Amino acid sequence: MTTVLFVADRQSVIDRVSAALSGPDMEVIHIDDPDSAAAAAYDHGVDRVLVDLKVGSMGAMAVARAVRAKAGDGDAAIPVTVLLDREADAVLAGRSGAENWLTKDATAAELRKAVTAS
Repeated sequence: MTTVLFVADRQSVIDRVSAALSGPDMEVIHIDDPDSAAAAAYDHGVDRVLVDLKVGSMGAMAVARAVRAKAGDGDAAIPVTVLLDREADAVLAGRSGAENWLTKDATAAELRKAVTAS
């Protein structure tokens, strides 16, 4: 089973992603506070962090950097996937250190593939 920490605060995004990822092979833990995302990711031992580009005052770039910084010495950071508003935002996701990204209009299959990628 894949466990995903989903960081978003817009209800329309939460509903769409939750529906796409629901199933017996995936557990989704949702939080709406980006400031606590890195700690929550490691506390819950998730396999992936999925974060909306424009979440709260912190944003996906800061969340991705915080998750990477929280990894202990010699430990691999939890991979981060960023949900983009538009493909042109990919440069931001790349600079954040996110492992991958996709736009919010991605299909459910594309979203599931992105959060289970190794």
